[in-house]
Amino acid sequence: MRCRASMWVSGSCLVLVLGWVQAQSQTTPRTNYTRPVFQCGGHFVTDSGFVGSEGFPSYYKPDSKCTWYITVPEGNVVMLSFRIFDLEADPLCRYDYVDVYNGHSYTMQKLGRFCGTFRPGALMSTSNTMMVEMASDSGTGGRGFVAYFNGAKPHVDENQFCGGRMTKPQGSLKTPNWPEKNYPAGISCSWHITVEPDMIIEVKFEKFDLEPDSYCRFDYVAFFNGGEKDDSRRIGRYCGDLLPGDIVTNGNELLVQFVSDLSVTSDGFMASYSSIPRGSREPTVEGAAGTGPNMDSAPPKPSVKPPAPARPAPFTPKPTSPPQPEPTTPKPATRKQPTRPRVVVVKKPLPPPPPNGNTLQNPLCRGACTRAGNIQSSFCNSEFVITGKITAVTPGLKGSVNINVSLIKAYKAGRLTITQAGEAMSVRLQSTCKKCPLLRRGMNYILMGQVDENGRGVLVPGSFTLLYKAAAQKHLTNLSRRPC
Repeated sequence: MRCRASMWVSGSCLVLVLGWVQAQSQTTPRTNYTRPVFQCGGHFVTDSGFVGSEGFPSYYKPDSKCTWYITVPEGNVVMLSFRIFDLEADPLCRYDYVDVYNGHSYTMQKLGRFCGTFRPGALMSTSNTMMVEMASDSGTGGRGFVAYFNGAKPHVDENQFCGGRMTKPQGSLKTPNWPEKNYPAGISCSWHITVEPDMIIEVKFEKFDLEPDSYCRFDYVAFFNGGEKDDSRRIGRYCGDLLPGDIVTNGNELLVQFVSDLSVTSDGFMASYSSIPRGSREPTVEGAAGTGPNMDSAPPKPSVKPPAPARPAPFTPKPTSPPQPEPTTPKPATRKQPTRPRVVVVKKPLPPPPPNGNTLQNPLCRGACTRAGNIQSSFCNSEFVITGKITAVTPGLKGSVNINVSLIKAYKAGRLTITQAGEAMSVRLQSTCKKCPLLRRGMNYILMGQVDENGRGVLVPGSFTLLYKAAAQKHLTNLSRRPC
């Protein structure tokens, strides 16, 4: 469950999120408290707990600065997840903000600066310490924030499950389970790449598909110049299914962090890095490869602050300044259907027919490779609707291909023959055209088509096929329950 940042529900949200906070280190042993007490700063030495702005859920004080130092057990890293977030909004976070550092010092890497009412994504340190600092000016305020922290096991060896310290001139980065299945929920990986001092690092993405969100709050990969010191600046944070541009560092160190939350997952990413001579490429500037404004290098605060609307009465939604929009709905439980990659078929002159007059290629394959209908209309017009993994693709007669599918689920089967061997079930399909629809072995698909007299599924160029994501299961189940 995710709690909205809207503060008029913060009271009930706080009950669910905090569990009445068992690790608030400043609080003395309590007998019958009804609300945790959040102080201005403090030291937390524990494996998990909550930090919050002073006096939350009341409005935080103006002209204040509070610093919290978090220490989890040795051998762990700190994971920080914001549960409620409501600060004064500004596109560059110049007035009220929360800074998160990768250690107990301002000289350590700043993991981010945040403001407004957008709940930041999860953050992860590279050691067992983290520092959180909140500052406010004398003007408009908000109700503040609540965040949960816990210790997590780091990945320090490049041969481990994910993450690690990498010192070779080139290498690869990939999400767990790639490419067999989606990356797990609730995972975090941190790669620290170091090359020779006279070199810089270039990262190129080969595949990329993370849970989409306009602000990359849920699943994301982030890149930082440098390692853990103050020369480390965030290059960018990426999510969705658009391939990011090349990442080029300004030095010989790069920190890469991948975080997924506890809900929707996706294919993940595959990237390679290499060391290149200094000066051979321009370093990537935050925002140049698809990210938002650089919150970590905001210009000096102007001497005259733009006028802000008056503070509304308690528990009335706080107005925010126009430059930073506020989402009006919570994160959806299912992710948007990914767009099927467009398949371009290059038309070539057909060879002349052989002497016996037989055509080697099906005439249907001469047309453009286009899918007919959408998922709903195709569901009703098809005799079979299944999801499965392509295990084999072999040539057939007249330009056709035979396809073996390991079944994930059948939503409509009809006369389709399903073969079972132990617990595994499979079906055989025939596609009349080799390249339309284009199906690749090892990939999971939604497949819809007709059934021939032998119980074999038939796909034609207009048949509905789509790369399968787990989020599509609910939609297909709903369609199977509706009358066509």
